[in-house]
Amino acid sequence: MKIGEVSKRTGCNIETIRYYERIGVIEPPPRKGVYRDYGPSDVERLCFIRRARGLGFSLEEVQALLDLAPRPHTNCDRVQSIAEQHLSNVRAKLADLGRMELALATLVEQCGVSDHDRCPVVESLTGKG
Repeated sequence: MKIGEVSKRTGCNIETIRYYERIGVIEPPPRKGVYRDYGPSDVERLCFIRRARGLGFSLEEVQALLDLAPRPHTNCDRVQSIAEQHLSNVRAKLADLGRMELALATLVEQCGVSDHDRCPVVESLTGKG
């Protein structure tokens, strides 16, 4: 199938598919005339990549998972290690977001209650607050 059909089936942008080929996340398919000729395994791989990216895995992590995927039972410990590390990173980001939310909420609450000649948000961002 042509790249446009693969894009529709996977939800991956055509340029993203080409980028994945350039960096080696997927193998460039054989050509049928002037067109790339993708098969079902390419669609499956791109769906895997898209789902993994949707969970926030980096391309390096996705590549590692793809390398381990052909033998999932043999490599389950390694896959688990990658997933645990990613989960740890997600939890750290959530904690950071919580702190950011609290700081921003405090600044927003100060808006409108202080002197109209100063803005708590702007002052905080300029380092004057």
